[in-house]
Amino acid sequence: MSERIDQRRAGVERAPAWLVVASAVALAAVIGAQIFGFRTSPPDMAMGDLQKIMYVHVPAAWNAFLAFFVVFWASVVYLWRRTERADLLAASAAEVGAVFTGLTLLLGSIWGRPTWGVWWTWDARLTSTAVLFIIFVGYLALRSFTDDPDRRGRWSAAVGIFGALNVPIVYMSVRWWRTLHQVQSTPETLSPAYRAALRLNGLAFLLLLIVFIAWRYRAARIERRAELVAEEAALQGSGLHV
Repeated sequence: MSERIDQRRAGVERAPAWLVVASAVALAAVIGAQIFGFRTSPPDMAMGDLQKIMYVHVPAAWNAFLAFFVVFWASVVYLWRRTERADLLAASAAEVGAVFTGLTLLLGSIWGRPTWGVWWTWDARLTSTAVLFIIFVGYLALRSFTDDPDRRGRWSAAVGIFGALNVPIVYMSVRWWRTLHQVQSTPETLSPAYRAALRLNGLAFLLLLIVFIAWRYRAARIERRAELVAEEAALQGSGLHV
């Protein structure tokens, strides 16, 4: 007879209304910001309409950095207080940050092909970003190597802090070394025709980042509760439950 895990005990519940609403707002914001950017900014003199890939590439990079700041903060909190919520928040932010970093690399390659003539070059900015991506993919893989929550949290926190410390290196790489990659794009360094669209897309991607982390954190809490229920059921079945 197969055992059923009670959904209430496993922590499965309806998603909070604020998160559903925030998700819809974030999606609408990203779509609206993209439309605004394409309709209001002229083609670049050198790159034409390809320049508008900036409205995803740059906000994705900015928000990946923010995600890894959350990883750093939550990892420090976990090592200090050993709270499960901090560990799950760090893992959730790391997963979303890795996705945003992967998107940054993909779009950067598409942008680089007509600009530099190659899909990839071992430029300091590209290489350091790839290292950042590999570190956090490794972080996520590391979490599956042990079932002990505290050991998993400690190992993950150490890697998360180390990985987050790479963010300033990525950011400053175009200033510290001679690179093909241009200096960081900010609204202040752009022509006024592109500033509003970049700011708007940056805010839209920030909303998307918050929503993604919130959904992943919620899923991580449910997964952890389900693990606890399964462990309790296994102990009961083996007669070891006190």
